[in-house]
Amino acid sequence: MADRKFNDQEIAKRKKLAKMCENGDNPFLIQKFDRTHTTNSFKEEFNKFSKEELHDNKTDVKICGRVMAIRQTFGVILDFYGKLQFYINKKNVDEKVNKTFDECLDIGDIVGLEGTPMKTNTGEITLNVTNITILSKSLKPLPEKYHGLQDEEMRARHRYVDLFMNDESMKTFVTRSMIISEIRRFMDSQDFFEVETPILQPILGGAAARPFVTYHNTLKRNFYLRVAPELPLKKLIVGGFEKVYEIGRVFRNEGMDTTHNPEFTTIEAYWAYVSMYEIMDLTENIFKVVAKKLNMSKITWKGIEIDFSKPFDRKNIVDFIKEETGVDFNNEIKDDNAAIAIAKKHHIELLPHQMNRGHVINLFFEEFCEKKCILPTFVYGHPVEVSPLAKKNKKDPRYTDRFELFIGTKEFANAFSELNDPIDQLERFEEQLKEKEHGNDEANEMDMDFIEALEYGLPPTGGLGIGIDRLVMLFTNNETIRNVLLFPHMKEE
Repeated sequence: MADRKFNDQEIAKRKKLAKMCENGDNPFLIQKFDRTHTTNSFKEEFNKFSKEELHDNKTDVKICGRVMAIRQTFGVILDFYGKLQFYINKKNVDEKVNKTFDECLDIGDIVGLEGTPMKTNTGEITLNVTNITILSKSLKPLPEKYHGLQDEEMRARHRYVDLFMNDESMKTFVTRSMIISEIRRFMDSQDFFEVETPILQPILGGAAARPFVTYHNTLKRNFYLRVAPELPLKKLIVGGFEKVYEIGRVFRNEGMDTTHNPEFTTIEAYWAYVSMYEIMDLTENIFKVVAKKLNMSKITWKGIEIDFSKPFDRKNIVDFIKEETGVDFNNEIKDDNAAIAIAKKHHIELLPHQMNRGHVINLFFEEFCEKKCILPTFVYGHPVEVSPLAKKNKKDPRYTDRFELFIGTKEFANAFSELNDPIDQLERFEEQLKEKEHGNDEANEMDMDFIEALEYGLPPTGGLGIGIDRLVMLFTNNETIRNVLLFPHMKEE
């Protein structure tokens, strides 16, 4: 490795570390610090007292965290729970404490502080320090508070710095954890069982997506990183589970933009003996309970006011298209040729595998209707051609009992009454193989093990998938997915 180049601040920090080690104070050999208070519990316990009352309070306090500021004899320490001002009265501490403060301590260091509570003349609760222990020496300078880590790309690349430099960033990821916990709590309360299914899968299936491929040395064959856990979860319904869900990572070898990352988190749930309409209610309730937990039943996202206390809108996809374009796919566009012609008239380009009525309907929705889905809207009744795992509609088998949830023009959930006819499913997989031959690299492969599972009998089942990352974006008012991922994928610098 080439010699690293250090700037003046980094050199100075390393010199301080070397001096500490020479004096037998190597901070990296310290194994623990017996904290008595967090910054938050300290404030809660002592803020209720007056300055005069605290003057006589000699409670011994130990707090640890990162030094974020030093100004003369004052400083600020940060832990997970917040920030706290500390103060050193140099006349009242021994020489070693003064020497540590003056000669060793830097902004960015992790420290343990001992002292007593006090209030300043302005009434700010403060730790009056009697001893300082440097627990970890920061060897890099922190960004300037107002001019440093503001660029979104730099924040994503150096998330560990972003978290302690930007309060909003830490709040976002705490909120993310709360959302996932609340979804899990709600699903458990509805008697769903949480399960785990394989990430490495031998067959591409469960969603229309381009996969990542890896090689298994022992089995001497390629595996896919799962694009969805759908098929294994439905096998569990065959096996006798009636309500299952999984929260986990899925992997899609696709582009990166403000709403797409190659790996992301979803919840998928399957519920035996119900249709997509019960799943629609379940989906709406998930969003409502998360909003209530966060005390955010009314939010503003992308300038849009969303009230989760109101019922979500529900629109049939073909009726929606007619409403926006005047094109009636039910009564006027009845075959592939007519669909291809109307697509050409509306300047919609078709790929080789999209030369059919079902794909044209889907493209019409994406072009003319998606942008109108501002408030929470369930769009249902997708064509068979774009829904290879969904049950056909009983009244009109050209369509499926499937819905997608859109909020602020973005898809948040995909769900349907699951296809449980093994003969129909085999035919759908065969159609997917034809699409793959025509260039659709997102098409499902033939999964005979899944077909055999269906042949044992899958009860009528409703299934649901929700993108957790977009859900977090919604409730943290973030328009870029990498702002809600702790470690998003980034292009090389």
